[in-house]
Amino acid sequence: MTTFVRSASLTKYSDVARVLGVDPVQMVRHVGLDQACLYTPDLRIPEARLAELLEVSAKSSDCQSLGLLMAESWRLSDFGAISLLLQQQPTLRHALSQLKNYDHLLSDSVAVEVTDFPEIAVVHVVLVTERPDPGRQVVELAVGATLSLVRTLLGVPWRPRSVHFSHSAPASLQIHRRLFGPMVEFDSEFDGIVVSQHDLDRLNSLADVNLARYAKEFLDMQPRVRRDSMADDVRRSLHSLLPRGQHAIELVGQDLGLSPRSLQRRLEQAGESYSSLISDVRSKLALRHLANPGCSVSQVAGLLGFSEVSAFSRWFSAQFGMSPTDWRRDTRNRAAG
Repeated sequence: MTTFVRSASLTKYSDVARVLGVDPVQMVRHVGLDQACLYTPDLRIPEARLAELLEVSAKSSDCQSLGLLMAESWRLSDFGAISLLLQQQPTLRHALSQLKNYDHLLSDSVAVEVTDFPEIAVVHVVLVTERPDPGRQVVELAVGATLSLVRTLLGVPWRPRSVHFSHSAPASLQIHRRLFGPMVEFDSEFDGIVVSQHDLDRLNSLADVNLARYAKEFLDMQPRVRRDSMADDVRRSLHSLLPRGQHAIELVGQDLGLSPRSLQRRLEQAGESYSSLISDVRSKLALRHLANPGCSVSQVAGLLGFSEVSAFSRWFSAQFGMSPTDWRRDTRNRAAG
């Protein structure tokens, strides 16, 4: 499976790379991308190549926050054709919902989901990749770009309640605090932004229903680029639903607009099974979360949708031939050696 993203992700790369002393054209060629992606925003490029480009550039420049520097200059217009529709939504909640509806115009990798709590809401920014670890740079770019959308609707001075990253903290937090404010947490259970319910549902006084209708009609006329398979869509849905303990086929079907029977039939036609897809997604997420020292085994079990740690341990042992605790210990010993 090849996961693609819109090359607009690189519109900020050239300027940031040059400031850091990196030749953007040379780096793009190094990872196997056409240099046209540096100035043509609507190309579809492999997500893995984007991630490699950012990680290699960050290492070459000795800058742990290259992705965040790109996100700092991100503007709503960088979302492309859906920008007008997002800007004209009556609330932030509506804008995030439309972002999900038209995410095929942006990325096969990034999914934005909202989880409601009594006084706050969590805007989860989920990256679905074939790599156990998607990489610090693309995660911080995605979260920072999402923040730019939030600030467009709530005002530039607005600050989130908190911002969370599942990876570890860099040596310096100067750029993170400049962009996000003081409440930035690392080694968290998720990547995303915490906002108040009031902010999520605050009315956008500049919203224009006629412009929103025009933008939607325009977007609906655009040819839809199909993802590789229904299985890919199921994987994306599971990445968002599993941490909430929701993985029944009925819920995934609802998320994809299909009945359970239709979803099962389409998977069978593609030679896939629902249970194998759950196991595949859980396997990748298990390794990602266990590599995070801030996540206990019980927390990892919950993030994978297991109600009992014992059930998670049995499943993990069947998949990897050892317990989660032993896997974590062996991984740390290899890294130390």
